[in-house]
Amino acid sequence: MSTVMARPGDPVITPALIAEHGLTPEEYERLTAMLGRAPTFTELGVVSALWSEHCSYKHSRPLLRTLPTQAPWVLQGPGENAGVIAVGDGLAVAFKIESHNHPSAVEPYQGAATGVGGILRDVFTMGARPIALLNSLRFGSLDSARVRWLFAGVVKGIGDYGNCIGVPTVGGEVVFDPAYEGNPLVNAMCIGVLREEELMRAVAQGVGNPIMAVGARTGRDGINGASFASEDLSDENDAKRPRVQVGDPFTEKLLLEASLELITSGHIVAIQDMGAAGLTSSSAEMAARGDVGVTIDVTKVPVRETGMTPYEILLSESQERMLVVARAGHEDAVREILAKWDLSAAVIGEVIAEPVYRVTEGDRVVAEFPGSRLVTDCPVYEPPAEESAAAVERRRVDVHAIAPRAQEQDPVWTLTQLLSSPTIASKAWVWRQYDSMVQTSTVRGPGGDAAVIRLRGTDRALASCIDGNGRYVALDPRVGGRIAVAEAARNVACTGARPRAITNNLNFGNPKRPEIFFQLREAVAGIGEACRVLETPVTGGNVSLYNESPKGAIHPTPTIGMVGVIESLSHVTPSAFTTAGDAIVLLGHCTDELGGSEYLLRIHDTLAGAPPTCNLQAERHLIDALLDAIGKGLVRSAHDVSDGGLAVALAECCMLDRERMTGASVDLTAWPALPERALLFGEAQGRVLVSTSTPDAVVAVAQRHGVPARTIGTVTDASHGLVLRTGTHRAVASIAALADAFHLAIPRIMDGDTPAEHAVAAGHAPVD
Repeated sequence: MSTVMARPGDPVITPALIAEHGLTPEEYERLTAMLGRAPTFTELGVVSALWSEHCSYKHSRPLLRTLPTQAPWVLQGPGENAGVIAVGDGLAVAFKIESHNHPSAVEPYQGAATGVGGILRDVFTMGARPIALLNSLRFGSLDSARVRWLFAGVVKGIGDYGNCIGVPTVGGEVVFDPAYEGNPLVNAMCIGVLREEELMRAVAQGVGNPIMAVGARTGRDGINGASFASEDLSDENDAKRPRVQVGDPFTEKLLLEASLELITSGHIVAIQDMGAAGLTSSSAEMAARGDVGVTIDVTKVPVRETGMTPYEILLSESQERMLVVARAGHEDAVREILAKWDLSAAVIGEVIAEPVYRVTEGDRVVAEFPGSRLVTDCPVYEPPAEESAAAVERRRVDVHAIAPRAQEQDPVWTLTQLLSSPTIASKAWVWRQYDSMVQTSTVRGPGGDAAVIRLRGTDRALASCIDGNGRYVALDPRVGGRIAVAEAARNVACTGARPRAITNNLNFGNPKRPEIFFQLREAVAGIGEACRVLETPVTGGNVSLYNESPKGAIHPTPTIGMVGVIESLSHVTPSAFTTAGDAIVLLGHCTDELGGSEYLLRIHDTLAGAPPTCNLQAERHLIDALLDAIGKGLVRSAHDVSDGGLAVALAECCMLDRERMTGASVDLTAWPALPERALLFGEAQGRVLVSTSTPDAVVAVAQRHGVPARTIGTVTDASHGLVLRTGTHRAVASIAALADAFHLAIPRIMDGDTPAEHAVAAGHAPVD
C-alpha cells in the first residue's frame, strides 16, 4: 500500500464536514475501519458519492435481489449500463430507464436535457445504436405558475437534446397531481439495437491495459450531483443549481459515433459512461466488476477549467464523457478514432495487479482504497417497514358514500371533465416538440398505447411504453406495483407485441421513514409477482429515493418501461377505431371498482378507497387472447382501458386521431347491477377494447383463452356522436365537443399569455 497524503489547503475533516457529505457517524467509522486511518478530503468525497443512495442503492439492494431477472432471451441483466435481450435474427435490444428528478426540480431545462444525454450513453456503451427515447413526467397542478415553468422547461430540454442528437422521442406519459407539486419526476428511457456479438460490457480487465478518458473535457459542473440526488429537496433548491450538469447534444452525437466505432474496432476491452459520481463511479465500478486494481492520475485528465483539485476532477459530472479500458499498445488507434470525430482521448491510468483503487496527483497519492471494497463494502440497510395509519384509513374509505355532484346527472358532463383533465387529455402539446420520426423507423409514434419501431432488415418491430400509477401505489403498494407492470404489458400487447422484459424506475420518498420503506418493499414485491406471471424479467433500472419537499413525499411511483416484440409488421395494430360498421368487443369484465380513480380525483378532489384488483393470471390470459386474435388478422384496433375508465377509453378510440375521427354506439346494459359511475368511470383492470369486422371470431378466440368477451357496440360515423346506453341513461356526446375538450385542454393552459410563459422565456422560476 502507498502512503496517502492530504493536499495542502484541503479542509480539515470535522463532524460537520462529514455530515455535509451525507455520511452518518456510523458510515464514517466504517470508512476509517476500511482504510485503517482517517481519510483525506478527496477520499471523503469519493466515498460520499459512491455510498450515496443514488450510486449504492443501500436501502433498496436487498429488495431488488428479489426481482426475476433471467429468461432465455436475457443476454444482460441488472448490473451493467443497460439491460440487453435477444430479439431474433441475431439482433439484440439494449434498454434502460434513469431518473433526473432533483436536477430538473431546480433547473428544468438542463436537468431534463442531461437526463436524456445520460440514458443515451448508458445504451450506446453496450454497443447499441439508440433508436428511440421515451419519458415519464410527473408534475403538480398546472394551475401553478411554477409548475407550468417546470413543465415547459423539462419538455423543451427533452425535445432539444433528442432532436439535436437525432434520436426520435416516440412515447411516454405525463401526469399532473398535487403530490408532485414540490418534487417533479423526470424519468428518461432509451432503446438501442445491436448485433448479439457486438455486446460490450463495462468490466476492467487485462493488467497493464491503459485507462483512457474520452470525449468532452472535465469541468466543475455537476460536482456532488449524486449526493444531491440522494437528499430531500428543500426551499434552498435554487442554491444547488451548480450541482446540475450542462449538456451539449452535438458533442454527444460525436461521442456516440466514436464510441460505437471504438466498440467494433477491437481496440478496447471495456467502456463506461462517466455519469453519476463521474470518474469516481465509472473507474471504481469497472474495477470491481473485473476484480482488478486501477490507478488514476488526475493531472492527466483533460480539464476545461484551471486549478481543479482531485476532489473536483473525480466528482465532476460534466457531460459527454466516457471512460475506456484500451488494449495495451492500441492507445494511438483509440486517439485516431476519437480525432476523426473531433474528440480527444487521454491515458489517465491503467489496470494493475495490486488489489487497490488508487488516485494520484502526479507523484502524490491522494486517495487509496483496498481492493474493490470501495464498492462492495458499501453499507446496506433494511430499516423498519410499517404502513401508516393514514394510508390504511384512506384505503378503507367507502367511495360509494361520496355523493355525486349535481352535474353528474349528465354522464356527458363527467366524461368531458375527465377528458379535459391534464392527466388524461392529449399530450400533443408535449410530443409535437419532439422529433418522433427521425431515423425513419417509427411505425407508431406518440399518442397511442405504445410506440412501435421497425427493426431494420426484418419484417418485425419493437413496441415500447412507459407506465405507472402513483395513486394506486399510495393506496395499496403491492397491488399498485402489480398494476404498473400489467398495464404496461397490456399497452404493448395492444400494438400486437409480445411483452418481453422491463426496466424500472422506483421513485419514492425518504426510505428511513417506516411508511416509505413499507411502500418501497411492497411495490417491489408486486412488481416481482407480475413479472413472474407475465414472463417479463427485470433487466435493470434505477432507484430514486428522497423525493420529498417541505410539502411532503411524492406518491410512491414505480415507473415501468416495457419492451415487446411484434413478429410481423402486418400485426401492428392502431389504438383508434378506423372503420364505421366494425363491431366493438370488450375483452375483460366490468366490475364495481371506483377507488383510486381519476374520476374521484378530478371530480371530487379525493384519493381514497382500495385500488382496482389485479388478477395476474387473468392479465396473462388476456394478453394471450389479444395476440392470438391479432395474429389471426381479426383485430382492426385495440386500446387498453385505464385512466378514466370505459367511457374515456371509448371516447379516445373515437378521436385519438383527430384527422380521422369516428363515432360509436355502445350498449352497456349487460351490467345492470353496477352503479353507473363505476361502470363508466371505474378503472377495473384487465380490459381491452377491440374493433373488428368479425366479432364472433374474436369472442371465440377469447373464450378459448378463458377471457370474458362481449360485443358492446358498433363503430359509426363521427357525425352520430358517442352514444352510451346504461341501465339508467342513453347519453349522446358530440365527438367534436369531446375532441375539443381532449385535444385543447393543455394548449389552452400553456399557450395563453400567462406570467409563467414570461418566466420560461427569461429562464427563471416564477413564485406562486
